[in-house]
Amino acid sequence: MSRRAVYTGSFDPISLGHWNVIERSSRLVDELIVGVGLNVDKQPLFTAEQRVELLRRVAAKLPNVEVRQFNGLAVRFVRECDARVIVRGVRSLTDMETEFTMTLANRKLDPGIETVFLMADDEFSHVSSSLIKQITPLADDEELARFVPREIIPDLRARLGG
Repeated sequence: MSRRAVYTGSFDPISLGHWNVIERSSRLVDELIVGVGLNVDKQPLFTAEQRVELLRRVAAKLPNVEVRQFNGLAVRFVRECDARVIVRGVRSLTDMETEFTMTLANRKLDPGIETVFLMADDEFSHVSSSLIKQITPLADDEELARFVPREIIPDLRARLGG
């Protein structure tokens, strides 16, 4: 039986913090499926299809990582992927509080799915999609590469300028 896990998020855009969790998770499992979903509380910068394409471009170097789009509940998507583990990245205590609440809800929705938390490396604990959107028009490419994978910088520039 292969070990398959799912890492879900909106990834709008993918940050080096997300990438750190993807890389580390991919070493723990046989297969990692990255699920690109919609955050109803945020106005997206990129469409879901564009986010999938950006993630696929970045994740191409990891042979055991697959990127898929999903709609609806993350636990339902995890089951559709024939997995039992959901991976979540945590940057701060505030993240932990939010993730704790979501984990309890997910457990009620599907008690057969376990959540595994990976703490962000300290160099990425401050990186958020909101921060990336704020600094992109102001930062040069070298500065921006401290926050996002280089492969997506042209796409960010096309959207946000700079």
